[in-house]
Amino acid sequence: MEYLTDMVITVPEGTSSTQVDKVREAEALRAAELAKAGHLIRLWRPPLKPGEWRSLGLFRATNEDELRQILDSLPLHIWMKVTVTPLTPHPNDPQSRSF
Repeated sequence: MEYLTDMVITVPEGTSSTQVDKVREAEALRAAELAKAGHLIRLWRPPLKPGEWRSLGLFRATNEDELRQILDSLPLHIWMKVTVTPLTPHPNDPQSRSF
């Protein structure tokens, strides 16, 4: 099943830029691993307000429990608020229809 995620990151005040850089680097490595495993399908960055740190992601998981485990494995999860929207196929999806 596929899931659309809206991930908003709020770094606590007083967090050093060194720590932020380390977590972001670890996040990039974990994202690559999840992509290779077929869980992370796409990532987007919507228009952001000044100081906002947000991403939209398309993930694939067996169920929402597995998705939560995947999201919890992201290093940024310590600062992340996630909204999850389960997706089901649309009957007019061009990828699932032959025209």
